[in-house]
Amino acid sequence: MSGERSAGAPVVEGPGGLRRGLALLVAGASFMEFLDGTVIAPAAPHIATDLGVPAVSVNVAITAYVLSLAVFIPISGWLADRFGTRRVFMAAVAGFTLASVGCAAAGSLPLLVAARVAQGAAGAMMVPVGRLVVLRTTSKSDLVRAVAYLTWPALVAPVVAPALGGVLATYASWRWIFLVNVPLGLAALVLARRLVPDDRGAGTARLDGRGFLLTAVGVAALVVGMEALGSARPDVAVVALGLGGGALALSAAVRHLRRAARPLLDLQALRIETFRVAALGGSGFRAVMTAIPFLLALFFQLGLGWTAARAGVVVIALFVGNVAIKPTTTPLMRWLGIRSVMLGAIVGSAVCLLAMVLLQGSTPLPLVVGLLVASGVFRSIGLTAYNSSAFADVAPDRMSTANPLMSTLQELGAGLGVAVGALLVRLGGAVATGDGTDDPFRIAFVLLAVLLVLPLVEGLLLSRTAGDAVTGHRPGSARRPRAGTRSG
Repeated sequence: MSGERSAGAPVVEGPGGLRRGLALLVAGASFMEFLDGTVIAPAAPHIATDLGVPAVSVNVAITAYVLSLAVFIPISGWLADRFGTRRVFMAAVAGFTLASVGCAAAGSLPLLVAARVAQGAAGAMMVPVGRLVVLRTTSKSDLVRAVAYLTWPALVAPVVAPALGGVLATYASWRWIFLVNVPLGLAALVLARRLVPDDRGAGTARLDGRGFLLTAVGVAALVVGMEALGSARPDVAVVALGLGGGALALSAAVRHLRRAARPLLDLQALRIETFRVAALGGSGFRAVMTAIPFLLALFFQLGLGWTAARAGVVVIALFVGNVAIKPTTTPLMRWLGIRSVMLGAIVGSAVCLLAMVLLQGSTPLPLVVGLLVASGVFRSIGLTAYNSSAFADVAPDRMSTANPLMSTLQELGAGLGVAVGALLVRLGGAVATGDGTDDPFRIAFVLLAVLLVLPLVEGLLLSRTAGDAVTGHRPGSARRPRAGTRSG
C-alpha cells in the first residue's frame, strides 16, 4: 500500500530526511505507553487500600492493559491506511489521555480495569501508527538515527516506572500516576497536528475480520495463560485453557494469514532475514531485558534484605548504562556491523546475568552499581541493534502490514517478560535447597541467561552484511567510529 500525502499535510523536511520533531513526538508517546505498562506495580498496596481490595487483585489492572495492547495492535496498520495516520494518531493520543483521567478517577477496581482496557486500546493505536509514520517518511540511510529516538522509551520506561510509581504513591497519591499523562497528552495533540503527515494507503482493502478475530483470541489467551502461570498460586484450569486455547487460535490464525489474499498481518515479511531475526530473536531478547529490572528489585529486597527505596534507586543504574552508551551505538554498528554488535550485546547480557548470581549482601555497592551499569549498556546496544535491523530490508509498501506484526511480537515480548521472570522464580523455588547458594532469584538469573541462547543462535545464522544498507557498514573495513559522530 503506497502512502499518499493529503493536501492539508504540514510542511516538513525534505523527502526521506530524518524528521527529528516527528521522531521525538512518537518517542514521547511511546514513553507514555511503556511507562503505564508497569508504573502501577509498586503502587499496588496503596491502590488496594484505597479501593478496598487485596493487593494481589490489583495485578489484573496490569494484565488488562497488556492484554488490550496486544489484542488491538494488529489492527493499527489497517486503521492508519483506512482513516489516515494523523487522524488515527491524534484520536489515539486523545483516547489515551482521557482513559488516563478515567484511571485516576476510578472509585473501584472494576472501573480501574475498564479504564485500563481503554488506555491499552488507545496505546495500541498510538505507538504502532506513530512508528509507521516515522518509518514511511525516513530514508534507509537515516533509519538508524530515527530508530535511536524510538528506542529510548523501551530503555528508559521499564527502569524509571518502579521508582516513579513508588514515589508518587508514597508522597502524593497513586492517582497522580495517571494524571501526569494529561499535560503530556495535551502537548502531544498540539504537536501532532503540526508534525504528523496525513498519509493513508491507496485502495485500502476491507478489514481481514477473521484474521483479526483469530489473532486477538490467540494473543489474549496466551497473555492470560502466561500471567496465570507466573502468579503465586496458578490456577491450573486457567493456565491450561489460556495456553492451550492460545496455541490453537494462533495456529489457526497462522494458517489463515498465510492463505488470505489480503491478510491483516504480513507473515511473508518473516521471510526477510533481518525482519525475522528482529521479530523472533529480538522479542526473546526484549522479554529477558524486561524481566531483569523486575527480578533485581525483588532480589535486592527479598534476597539481600534491602529496603524498597534503596533497591529502587540502585536499579536506576541500568538506566545510567542505557544513557551512557547511547551516543556510541550508531558508530558501533557502522564500524562493526549489526550482526557483530547484536551478538556482543547478547553475550554481554548473559555474562551480566551470571554475575548477578554471585551478588551477596556483603558485595560492595560500587560493584553492584557497576554490574547494573554494564547490564544497561548491553541492553541498550542489543535493543538498538534489533530495532535498527527490523525494517532495513522491508519495502515501503509493506510497512502497513509488517509494522503491526513487529509491534505485536515486541509488545508480547515486553509484556510477558515480567510473567516469565515470575515463572522462573517459581521454578527456582521448586529446586532450591535452601542453603542460600541457590535461592530462587539466583536460579532465575541463570535461566534467563539460558533463554538468551535462542537469540544467540539466530544471530549467529544472520548474514554478516545484514543491515549494512541502514548502518553504512562496509564488510572487511577496519574503519573505526569517528570521534564526535552523531547517533541521533
